[in-house]
Amino acid sequence: MGKVNLAEKLATFDEHWSPRIVADYNGNDIMVVKFQGDFPFHDHPDTDDFFLVIEGEVTLDVEDQTHVLGPGELFVVPKGVRHRPRAEREAKVLLIEPAGTPNTGDAETAAPKPRI
Repeated sequence: MGKVNLAEKLATFDEHWSPRIVADYNGNDIMVVKFQGDFPFHDHPDTDDFFLVIEGEVTLDVEDQTHVLGPGELFVVPKGVRHRPRAEREAKVLLIEPAGTPNTGDAETAAPKPRI
């Protein structure tokens, strides 16, 4: 129990597309991550995908639509919908997913999610 400073947590790593768990909430992982470049198209068959931009700009390609998110904006991709986040310049993002959800939708290709 205690407060979590997202800026401090984000300052502890430089890797892109490598989420870090900063808290848990009702069986969900609360994570911070840095985006830069393109992530592969993927879907999550059993869970929605929550993105909240903390800093920078994120483009979400969601099926045949494109959504641009700035600081303070969030987007929820419904389960089973193909999507791809991308960022021209580094963006800092908060993610919420059920614990154990692979970030690529496939446990074989998912990045590890260490707790910081």
